[in-house]
Amino acid sequence: MMAFGLTLKQEKIINEIFSKYSQIKKVVVYGSRAKGNFQEGSDIDLTIIEEEIPSSVLLELVNDFDDSLLPIKVDISIFSKLTNQDLIDHIKRVGQVFYQK
Repeated sequence: MMAFGLTLKQEKIINEIFSKYSQIKKVVVYGSRAKGNFQEGSDIDLTIIEEEIPSSVLLELVNDFDDSLLPIKVDISIFSKLTNQDLIDHIKRVGQVFYQK
């Protein structure tokens, strides 16, 4: 196992998807995979740090993850669009950089 309980292949698939989008410069992982208390099959929670990501890009990204061969669910969000203060605080507290251009 590698970082955040992902295999190298899984990490590579996720990074390749993000690298297709020039607008995406930094992605943070949070939740159980960032804290290290994940179970096998836990989803991976990722948030994009950029201020302006068009919703069309987010939709394409979600479709890319759905079409990928990843055996885990990827929850993706845009940090600047989050409204749940507890979630925002959690990400600031435990979030770790997952992908960065």
